[in-house]
Amino acid sequence: MSAPLLSVTGLSIAYGGVAAVAPLDFSVAPGESIAVLGANGAGKSSLLRGLMGLAPASGDIIFDGAPIATLATAKRARRGIAYVPEGRRVFAGMTVRENLDVAAHAGAPERQRRRDAAYALFPQLAARDGDGAWQLSGGQQQMLAIARAMMARPKLLLMDEPSLGLAPAVAQDVVDALAAIAADTTIVLAEQNANLALDIATRALVLDRGRLIFAGSSEEIRQQPEILSPAAAAASPP
Repeated sequence: MSAPLLSVTGLSIAYGGVAAVAPLDFSVAPGESIAVLGANGAGKSSLLRGLMGLAPASGDIIFDGAPIATLATAKRARRGIAYVPEGRRVFAGMTVRENLDVAAHAGAPERQRRRDAAYALFPQLAARDGDGAWQLSGGQQQMLAIARAMMARPKLLLMDEPSLGLAPAVAQDVVDALAAIAADTTIVLAEQNANLALDIATRALVLDRGRLIFAGSSEEIRQQPEILSPAAAAASPP
C-alpha cells in the first residue's frame, strides 16, 4: 500500500481561543477523493483553510512525505496544493483567459495545453475566452475558479462548497467536472449537499460543531443517512 498523500494528526483550529475544529486525525491516499460533510458551521471550511495555511491551526500535517504545518500558504501551493474557496473568488477585472494563464506558471506552449484541457472540461468557458470574469454567470465563475486551480496541475485539490448558490442543473455540471478531475487528482471536498459530494467521493468525514463524528465509506453514509444529522437536512434524500 502506498503512503498517504496527506496525513493529518491532532489537527485543531481555533479563532480567538474559540475552537472551530477539535483535534482530528485522517489521511488521504494518492488518487482518492474524500468528502467533508456537515451542516453550516460544522467546521468544514475551517478545516480546509487550516490545511491551506489560512487559519490558525495546531497539529501535524504531512503532505507528499514532508511536514507542512509550519509553511506559509504560498509554499504549500508551490508544493502542489490548490484551494478553491467558497464564493467563486475569480479575478473580476481579468478575462477568462487571463484568469487561467495567471495560475499556470509555465511557458506559453504548456499554458496553451493546460488551457485547452480546461476548456475541454468546461466548454462554456471556451466560448467566453475573451470576456471579463465579471460578465460570467455564477455557475461559470465557479467553473472558472476550478479551472484556474487546475492550471497549476496540483497534486491535491481542496474544494469548499462548490455547489453553494448554484441552480441544481449547474451544480450537477460542476460536480460532473469534479468527477472527471478526480480521475487524475486527489480531492478533499467540503459540501453541505451530501448527495452531490458522495457522487464524487468514495469516503467521507462528517463533522458536527467542529468534531469528527463519523469516518467511513460513502456507501455507509448513503445507507445510514442519520449519520448526517443535523447535516441531513441540507441535502435531499438519496
